[in-house]
Amino acid sequence: MKINIACPSTGMQKVIDIDDEKRLQNLYERRMAQEIDGNVLGEEFEGYVLRISGGNDKQGFPMRQGILTNTRVQVLCKKGHKAYRPRRAGERKRKSVRGCVVGHDIAVLNLVVTQVGEKEIPGLTDDTVPRRLGPKRANNIRKLFNLTKDDDVRKYVIARAYTNKKGVSCRKAPKIQRLVTPLMLQRKRHRKADKMKSILRNKEDAAAYKKVVAQRLAEQRELRRSLISKRRSSRKSAKMAADQAAK
Repeated sequence: MKINIACPSTGMQKVIDIDDEKRLQNLYERRMAQEIDGNVLGEEFEGYVLRISGGNDKQGFPMRQGILTNTRVQVLCKKGHKAYRPRRAGERKRKSVRGCVVGHDIAVLNLVVTQVGEKEIPGLTDDTVPRRLGPKRANNIRKLFNLTKDDDVRKYVIARAYTNKKGVSCRKAPKIQRLVTPLMLQRKRHRKADKMKSILRNKEDAAAYKKVVAQRLAEQRELRRSLISKRRSSRKSAKMAADQAAK
């Protein structure tokens, strides 16, 4: 079994092969997110604490958290699930995944160092690999450099220097996201003003519509009254004429 060990504090990874079945017995029946003692892997990992983050079986199917078995199962997956990318909106499909329990069929097991021991491990903790890209979001930049809201975040963006095809040295920096600038506040005020104008215009249109509807209803009522009065007067005149003829 291959053991892929990652150390987040140094940014390095190391892969070791373990063929001894007795040493692997201590890893079997362990679940994902469980922490194990480094002595399980060998004396050089004494004092280290490792967390199981995942793995793949011999056919390449990944382990998945929440499936309490050491075999392969078919799970109905949707958007956001591991090892599945939907081709249509709302599409679901059954995909084969490995359970979260370590078994004999696991080919590669991923471990993460959560506690560093006394001895340094060559290729894992003896050196540091700096991160190539820095944070992009404004709040994360403030958190990294311990800045306040009054400080200008644009001065602390981590840029990268490189040489282009023409041999000219260039500097590339990420675009800061969620950065509050006067232009952004101006656009926000403009959107709010447009929204208020739309609300007032809708209110005026609704009031004008109600006024027209009330006017039309009043005209219909007046027309109905006039028709009723004409009908009554014609009936009355006809009755009077009939009475005079009878006399």
